[in-house]
Amino acid sequence: MLQKLFNHKVRIALAMGFVLMLVLVRAYEDSLFYDPFLNYFKSDYNNLPLPEINNLKLFIGLLFRYFLNSIFSLAIIYVLFKDVQGLKFASIMYVILFVILIVVFFCTLSFFDGDNKMVLFYIRRFLIQPIFLLLFLSAFYYQKQNR
Repeated sequence: MLQKLFNHKVRIALAMGFVLMLVLVRAYEDSLFYDPFLNYFKSDYNNLPLPEINNLKLFIGLLFRYFLNSIFSLAIIYVLFKDVQGLKFASIMYVILFVILIVVFFCTLSFFDGDNKMVLFYIRRFLIQPIFLLLFLSAFYYQKQNR
């Protein structure tokens, strides 16, 4: 087991580097992205109205953050599994999931006023955090074990 780790030290180092990049995206989220919901959901949001937002800037900020998280996540998947077909599948899934989530997010924001704050919170969470990486890593690992 230890010998396997030494044989794959470059792959492990690269994967850890990309994980560090994901951490840096999170650490500098306030300065990199326009997202009025960052501070809103850190406060007592149940008693506050929704913040004023610029829809275009919010969309661009969410797109940029999702893009960065997706690129680093796909790099982690490629470094760990070296599966080009799987990488193509994951890339397509990231695009499809973004389209679905962003449409649902803005529909919820536009049509349901402030009644569904928790729905907004969780949809936004999927857009700004690399949650899909956890799903894809476990799926690719399971697929690799069953080959």
